[in-house]
Amino acid sequence: MTTTPAATPKAAFGPRRRGRRTFGATRMLGGALGGLILASAAAAQTAPTAAPATTPAAAPADQAAGDIITSYGISTFGKLKYPKGFKHLDYVNPDAPKGGEISEWAFGGFDSMNPYSVMGRSGALSTIFYESLMTKTDDEVGAAYCLLCETIEYPKDRAWVIFTLRPDVTFSDGTKLTAEDVKFSYDEFLQHGLPSFRAVLGSQIESAEVLGPLKIKFTFKPGIPTRDLPQTVGSLPIFEKAEFVRDHRSLDKSGLKPFVGTGPYVLDKMKTGQELVYKRNPKYWGWNNPLNIGRWNFNKIRIEYYADYNAAFEGFKGGSYTFRNEALSKLWATGYNFPAVEKGYVKKVSLPNGNIAPGQSFVFNMRRPKFDDIRVREALSLMFNFDWSNKTLFYGIYDRINSFWQNSDLQAKGKPSPAELKLLDPIAKDLPKGVLTEDAVMAPSSGLRQLDRNNLRKASALMDAAGWTVGKNGMRQNAKGVPLRIEILNDSPSFDRILVPYVENLRRLGVDARLTRIDNAQMTDRERTYDFDMITAQFPMGYTPGASLRQYFGSQSADSSIFNLMGLKNKGIDQLIDDVTKAKTQGQLDTSVHALDRALRAIRFWIPQWYNPNYNVAYYNIFDHPKTLPRYALGELDLWWYDAKKAAALKAAGVLR
Repeated sequence: MTTTPAATPKAAFGPRRRGRRTFGATRMLGGALGGLILASAAAAQTAPTAAPATTPAAAPADQAAGDIITSYGISTFGKLKYPKGFKHLDYVNPDAPKGGEISEWAFGGFDSMNPYSVMGRSGALSTIFYESLMTKTDDEVGAAYCLLCETIEYPKDRAWVIFTLRPDVTFSDGTKLTAEDVKFSYDEFLQHGLPSFRAVLGSQIESAEVLGPLKIKFTFKPGIPTRDLPQTVGSLPIFEKAEFVRDHRSLDKSGLKPFVGTGPYVLDKMKTGQELVYKRNPKYWGWNNPLNIGRWNFNKIRIEYYADYNAAFEGFKGGSYTFRNEALSKLWATGYNFPAVEKGYVKKVSLPNGNIAPGQSFVFNMRRPKFDDIRVREALSLMFNFDWSNKTLFYGIYDRINSFWQNSDLQAKGKPSPAELKLLDPIAKDLPKGVLTEDAVMAPSSGLRQLDRNNLRKASALMDAAGWTVGKNGMRQNAKGVPLRIEILNDSPSFDRILVPYVENLRRLGVDARLTRIDNAQMTDRERTYDFDMITAQFPMGYTPGASLRQYFGSQSADSSIFNLMGLKNKGIDQLIDDVTKAKTQGQLDTSVHALDRALRAIRFWIPQWYNPNYNVAYYNIFDHPKTLPRYALGELDLWWYDAKKAAALKAAGVLR
C-alpha cells in the first residue's frame, strides 16, 4: 500500500522505471499496483509479523461451499491477519486529522502523466489516481483484501476467480464503477501494456468474462501455476471505459492529462516539468472504508522538481518543500547543520527500514560480446571498493548488498541445502561452476585504500585468463588487438564522486573506462534501446515473488523488457523461476528463492552496491505519525498527518510561508 523511495521501477501494471535513484518523492501504490510488478506489488508485500492480541487471526474465507471459497480477501499460503468487519489497520491513527500539505522533491522533469507507457517521462506519483480490485497491507505477507470489490470467489485450485464489485464505488467524475470498466482495463493492458507484461499476462489468463453489472470472472489457462493469479488480476489498475472511448485514450500514448480513476486524490495543478500538486477528492467513495481509515490525511501533496541534487537540498533549506528522504550520505552526515535544524524547526531522524534492499547495482549489458566471459565481469567487480567508499564517501552509513533478497530470510547463505540441491542439480550444466558446491557468491571485500592491490592482482589474473592482456600502451586488448573499452553512464552529478574513483581503479587494471554524463531523458532513451555498457539499476524483489520474475530475469524478456537490462538468457534460471512460481508452501517458496538467488549471484551480471537499513528523513516540524510505524513502510504520504498548531508556530516564526 505504501512504498519506500526506490528507483525501482515498475513493470507490468505499474509505471515504467524512472531512474536508478529516486532522491525525491516516495512512489505510492494506493492499492492500484501489483500483480506482475516486483517493485510495486511484491515489494509492497511485507515480512510476517505477529498479530496483536486484540486482532484475532481471520479464517481464510467467509465461507466455503464445496470447493468454492467466498471471502473478503485471499492469502498466498496462510490466513488473513485482519478478520471480517475489522475497523481499521493496526498501524494507522484512526483519528488522524485531515488537512494541510506535504511537499517533496523529484529529480529531473516530466512530460507525461501516463505512467503505463514507454513513451515520455511520467510525473511523480502519477499512479495516485488509480485503485485496484484488491489491495495489500504493510504488515503481512501474501495477503490481499477487497477494495473495489466486495467479495472474491475461487475454487481451491484457484483455476478461476470471480470478483463482485462494491456498489458504491465511483470514479472521480462521479461515474459508477462497473464490471465493464474492469474488463476494459484488463483488455487495455493486454493490448497496449508494456510488451514484457503482455507476454506474461497473455500466457496466464484464458479469459475475462462480465457476469453482471458488478460481477466479473477471470479464468486462468490450464497447466500453469495459479497460486498468485487471483492477486495478480486483483491488482489491475482500473480505468473508466467511457473516458477512453470518448476521448480516444490509450495506455501506449503519452499525454499530460491523467486518466480518470477511483483513487483518493485528483490532480490540482501542474507546471510541466516543474511542479505537480495533487488534492484530496472530497467526494472520494472510500473515505469510510476500513482499509482507508486513518490514511490519505493531507489535503494536498506537492512535488517540486529539481535538475540538481544540491539545488534540491538548498530548496529544502529554504522551505520550498517540507519533507526529504535523504539519499546522499555526505549531506546526511555534514549538511544538516543549518539554523532551522539547530532551532528545532526541522527534525532530522533515522527510522528503521525493514524492507528488502532494492538491489541497487552496476549492471553489465551482456548483449555486448566484451561481457561474455564471466571472468571479465568478476574482474570488473573486484575493482569497485565499497569498503573504502563507505568509509570515505558515505560516512559509514550504508551496508553492502550481496543478495537480490538482502535484508530478508529469502537471501541464500552458505552452501546449498539438500532441498536446494534437488532444484539445482538438474540444471547444473546451465549454471557457473561452484553453484552446487561452494558458498553463495558474496560481494568482494576490500581494504581502506581506494585501490586494493590484492583485488587488483586477482582481477589482473582473471583478465589474463580471459584473453584480455596488457598491450604496449598499458591498456588491455584481446587477441585481435581490440582494446577493452567500457562506458559507464550517469545522469546524476552527485553520483560522480562514487563513479570517478571506480573509473580510476578500472584504468589501473588496464581497462579503457570512461564516465559519460547524460541527462535523465537521454538515460531513459538509452536504457530502453539497450544502448549502454554499464549503468546503475535496481532489482526490487518481494517476499512472495512469482511470475514477475520473468520480466527481470527470464529469457523470454531479455530483448523486450525494460527490467531485464542485462539481457539475461539462461535456461537454468528460467527453470528456477518456474520452481518459485510453483511453490505451494512457504517452505517450498523459501527453498526455491534461495536456489534462484544463489544462481543469479553466481552469474555476476551485476556489481551490487549498497543499501541503508534506515530511512534518513528530515522534515519541517509540522507533521506527526503513528507512534509505531509498520516495519516495512515509511508511509509519510498516507499514514502521517499535518499538525496545524505546529505549522502555525513555524509560520509565525517566519520559517515557512
